Amino acid sequence: MKKILSLALLATLATGLNAQEAADSAKSNKPVFTTVVENPITSIKNQSRSGTCWNYSTLSYFEAEILKKTGKNYDLCEMFVCNKNYMDRAVVKVRMHGDAQFSQGGAAYDVLYVLQNYGICPEEAMPLPGTMYGDTLNNFNEFFAVMEPYVDAVALSKSKTITPTWRNGLQGILDAYLGKCPEEFKYEGKTYTPKTFANSLGLDWNDYVTITSYTHHPFYTQFAVEVQDNWRQPGSWNLPIDEMARVIDNAVRNGYTVAWGGDVSDPGFTRQGLAILYDTEKAASLEGSDMAHWLGLSAADKNKKMAEMGVNAPEKTPTQEMRQKEFDEWELTDDHGMLIYGIATDQNGREYYMVKNSWGEAGDYKGIWYMSKNFIVAKTMDYMVNKNAIPKDIRKKLGI
Repeated sequence: MKKILSLALLATLATGLNAQEAADSAKSNKPVFTTVVENPITSIKNQSRSGTCWNYSTLSYFEAEILKKTGKNYDLCEMFVCNKNYMDRAVVKVRMHGDAQFSQGGAAYDVLYVLQNYGICPEEAMPLPGTMYGDTLNNFNEFFAVMEPYVDAVALSKSKTITPTWRNGLQGILDAYLGKCPEEFKYEGKTYTPKTFANSLGLDWNDYVTITSYTHHPFYTQFAVEVQDNWRQPGSWNLPIDEMARVIDNAVRNGYTVAWGGDVSDPGFTRQGLAILYDTEKAASLEGSDMAHWLGLSAADKNKKMAEMGVNAPEKTPTQEMRQKEFDEWELTDDHGMLIYGIATDQNGREYYMVKNSWGEAGDYKGIWYMSKNFIVAKTMDYMVNKNAIPKDIRKKLGI
């Protein structure tokens, strides 16, 4: 009996040790981040059920620029930008007789254009998102279900001529769902128009440029990145991949933030707040892996295993050729806009950018994502940055 009890005790201890080892192993795969650089940003926002990441991320960028330059904390109004931008986009579709896309998306330049040409107001000067239709956050489902057919009816009209009256009808839809843009408002005891308020923010709109990196256009020249939501067609400076990466790093290390636009449909981008550029081929060759078994797994199962590795997942090193191939073959897509504002390292020494999202306090880090530098470089479509944050030797090549 004593022998049986002893064996049972040993078995229990062994089970406990195995469970502890498994727990320790799992824990070691979880990131432990050390902040290297963290630049000031404004509060986390929630775009909710609206395709307005371009708007939230870029206004967040300009809020951070104001913080850096003046120390003042502003909450700028996203719905003001939407109201102005969607009217402009509808006008383009009508001018093109329907041969242009009208959608919820946009680009960082759209926000800059609105600031320059229409101004801006603080969040409190317009109804809060969603409140015009009885919600507490954005929900553009009904809004666009109403607006898109209206715009199509004008843009695809068989009439030989159209009148400007359609704009009044569209403005009514915009105002009904987003709120009417104020012509004048008071803020901290002063009266402003949207333009005078924008001028009071202390920024020079000529300081901002967008940067990308592709080989189908010459380096050190500007071109309009060929994605549908880049409908205003501004030029982005085209840099080699290493210089595109160096600008981001130089900006963050010198107190600037970066309005990033890129691809988050890659399986390495998780909803928990981590993004790693998975290298599934390298994972298959790791010591102790069963190559035959690995090759037999589906892509979804491989990605699941990579996610289980956490910060120990091996990464690809992005190349110029990789970026171009993925862009040409529709793998590198224009999915999401976010704000890069800091740098951190994990327990393995891998470097990440700290990135502010616009999904509320989602994920393990309450609205912040840690995206590896390799992921950012590989998945960048383009980004907006203050030209003063660009290294001098690169600015000289660009002539800015």
